Amino acid sequence: MAFVAVRVLSLFLLSTAAVATVTGVARNPACESPAIGAPVFPLDRDLLQFALNLEHTECDFFLFGALGRGLDSVAPELAMGGPPPIGARKANLDATTRLIVEEFGYQEVGHLRAIKSTVGGFPRPQLDLSAHNFANIMDNALGCHLNPPFDPYADTLNYLLASYVIPYMGLVAYVGANPNTNGFVAKRLLAGLLAVEAGQDAIIRAILYQRKHELVAPYNITVAEFTDRISELRNRLAMCGVRDEGLLVPRELGAEARLSTNILSANEDSLGYQRTPAEVLRVVYGTGSEHVPGGFLPKGGGGKIARAFLASP
Repeated sequence: MAFVAVRVLSLFLLSTAAVATVTGVARNPACESPAIGAPVFPLDRDLLQFALNLEHTECDFFLFGALGRGLDSVAPELAMGGPPPIGARKANLDATTRLIVEEFGYQEVGHLRAIKSTVGGFPRPQLDLSAHNFANIMDNALGCHLNPPFDPYADTLNYLLASYVIPYMGLVAYVGANPNTNGFVAKRLLAGLLAVEAGQDAIIRAILYQRKHELVAPYNITVAEFTDRISELRNRLAMCGVRDEGLLVPRELGAEARLSTNILSANEDSLGYQRTPAEVLRVVYGTGSEHVPGGFLPKGGGGKIARAFLASP
């Protein structure tokens, strides 16, 4: 028993020393979880860099929505010379929502810094955050041409519905990446990113949930119907069954098949859904194909995974 105890202690001290070596920051072993193995595996790097496509999209959408300026103003070094986003602008938000969105934007700056400082990165890809792009998404979701076209920046409710479109894709991408991430530094980074992405999505859904029966002017369509149709669109584009749910669902899809209200999107065991990089690209491109760019990434995503899909038919 004494030998086992000494062995466990030795592994713990070695693992915490490894963390300190990787991060370059002195650590207190009493405050660190044991970590054994390589800090970052090659696939870890590719998966985390893939996430930069989503983090960049969220970052500029939230910063512009709250401040009227984006990453080039707040942390230009993280854009790495990538082109400015198309069509992003300040939204007409109420005071409370503006503060929430501003915080989200700064959180995304931190995410970009954390990923790029840990596994490297690439210049911000070309983003399309224009009202026209969001209008196309809503038209596709609802199966009709909204008149006037949907404008995400017009008011608080429209912006929240547009926000419903984006962070959830980061959430399911991180859940999907988790089983394939092996390095202890990579896994810790992924867990931290997932926690905040899930929190952002939950806050957006909670606010919309409170307004679920409200009609979105001037369309005579409820908030809940917007969310349901957006989720259905993402499921259709991803082509892998139901991995996305709106605020109201058939009872059999509710928590323990007991509710039709659905404040969080989760599977039959109330676990978060997961998506592969290919599924994510089909949705974010809006084309239903990981090989055909469009939507939020009109020139395609960056990083090894996204570029490989673009290079193959």
